[in-house]
Amino acid sequence: MTKPRGRRPTIDDVAREAGVSRGTVSRVLNGGHWVSESSRAQVDRAIRVTGYRINPHARSLATSRTGSIGFLLTESYERFFADPNFLKILRSCADALAEHGMTLVLIMADTLEERGRATEYLTGGHVDGALVVSSHSGSQEFLATLLQAQLPVISAGVPLGFEDRVGFATADDEGGARAMVEHLRAQGRTRIVHIAGPQDTSGGTSRLRAFRDLMGEAFSEDLVAYGDYGRESGRHGMRELLAREIPFDAVFCANDLMAAGAMDVLRSAGIAVPEDVAVAGFDDAPVALETEPPLTTVRQPFDRVSAEMVRLLVDEIDGKPAGRVTVPTEIVERGTV
Repeated sequence: MTKPRGRRPTIDDVAREAGVSRGTVSRVLNGGHWVSESSRAQVDRAIRVTGYRINPHARSLATSRTGSIGFLLTESYERFFADPNFLKILRSCADALAEHGMTLVLIMADTLEERGRATEYLTGGHVDGALVVSSHSGSQEFLATLLQAQLPVISAGVPLGFEDRVGFATADDEGGARAMVEHLRAQGRTRIVHIAGPQDTSGGTSRLRAFRDLMGEAFSEDLVAYGDYGRESGRHGMRELLAREIPFDAVFCANDLMAAGAMDVLRSAGIAVPEDVAVAGFDDAPVALETEPPLTTVRQPFDRVSAEMVRLLVDEIDGKPAGRVTVPTEIVERGTV
């Protein structure tokens, strides 16, 4: 059969070419349920012969689905471009969605006004669900609106304040931090300090909690400085710890950028790494290979976390309850411990 000139091939054209009913073609196009293998093969061949293409607009009207997923990032533009972890999650989510024939729509919403516009878009029928990267608890108030609109939502990391209401995929922050502190001790480091991440983030609180628990009775607030995950805050945290004149032989940083900043200050102070002070980070970001020496760190499997986010969201879109997954981390030994 040759397709009629001047018009797009239709389902009827495919049905005639395949020698099956229009309903059979429709079932094949919508997942192949209740269709025999022979009929599916005939329809697939007919689609190739006729050059039939699915009309996505017509399909969305028929299924009430758009085929699009919102990727909502509520960090600042500067942080987005400075922290490669966001780009890893974005790319990995886009790849995983592509396997489901779905498109990712990036929505950046740093300010309250931007978040208002983002929630209007997300709840306006433009997407089938949302993947949310919103590490700070104060920037998550929009989740209540998304839940009220019954939009399927999955969070990257534990959504503080919404742990029991929103599904999420996360790396094992507490387990990874605990393993790193134990690793430092196994290397003979007995006086460990910590540059913690923001305490309105699940990663910041979980990693500090692991450090505090392992230090036990030896824990003191003087052993902790706080940063915002940026390199400059790591520099500031290390200067603060040195100014306290508390002896230490290791520093565990809540992420690699802060660890790199801490190493900048140690070098300037004439303190050798790892001979005088061991330095450990968290993430296994590209900067871990750029420090001198290369940074020992905890690897977060961002590709697996992203794949789990997409899997959980697709399940929720299909009517399943919100799921929660914690992915294990691993220590990557390099030259700073």
